[in-house]
Amino acid sequence: MSFSWASALRISILLLLLAAVVTACFTLPIEKMMKDFLLWVDHDLGPWGPLVLAVAYIPLTVLAVPASVLTLGGGYLFGLPVGFVADSIGATVGAGAAFLLGRTIGRSFVVSRLKDYPQFRSVAIAIQRSGFKIVLLLRLVPLLPFNMLNYLLSVTPVSIGEYMLASWLGMMPITLALVYVGTTLKDLSDVTHGWGEFSKTRWAFIILGLVISGKLHCFHV
Repeated sequence: MSFSWASALRISILLLLLAAVVTACFTLPIEKMMKDFLLWVDHDLGPWGPLVLAVAYIPLTVLAVPASVLTLGGGYLFGLPVGFVADSIGATVGAGAAFLLGRTIGRSFVVSRLKDYPQFRSVAIAIQRSGFKIVLLLRLVPLLPFNMLNYLLSVTPVSIGEYMLASWLGMMPITLALVYVGTTLKDLSDVTHGWGEFSKTRWAFIILGLVISGKLHCFHV
């Protein structure tokens, strides 16, 4: 059994981060916090609002939490042109952050999860020949969950440059659609309604998957 202190440290950091996020998700009024955040962006930040909204994508995307509330919020707060630009940049930067995390300290975990997505093996082979085109198609036609795709692609040979550009272009249609929907909403509560409960359910499945994967990984180390 080969288990280095570096591996133990990485696993400990990931587990502590996960525990903190999960505790917050289940104990804090998430829906109210998201609404307060959007109100703060709208009322207090002025011209910096779109930038802060874009930056907020990073933690949500890295933690595999749906960021659609930010996309809808961008349309509701800033309208179609500004909201689309802020959300498009934010989604791309968030996807890039998750990609880099998966390519570095989270690589072993991502590799251990590949067995859950057997259809991704053919994708990984195709990426070796045409990385940009395959990533673009995966973003346009999301055959796999968006947030999980960020991490799965991180262990393929695609370069960070091709990944970022293809992701940015491929996510434009769905981003534009959600921003437009956001512009039609009448109240900020419509943007965040139900988001907290959905996130808790999603985290319950994520926790279960992480526990099972961790157990299997320990047995094979």
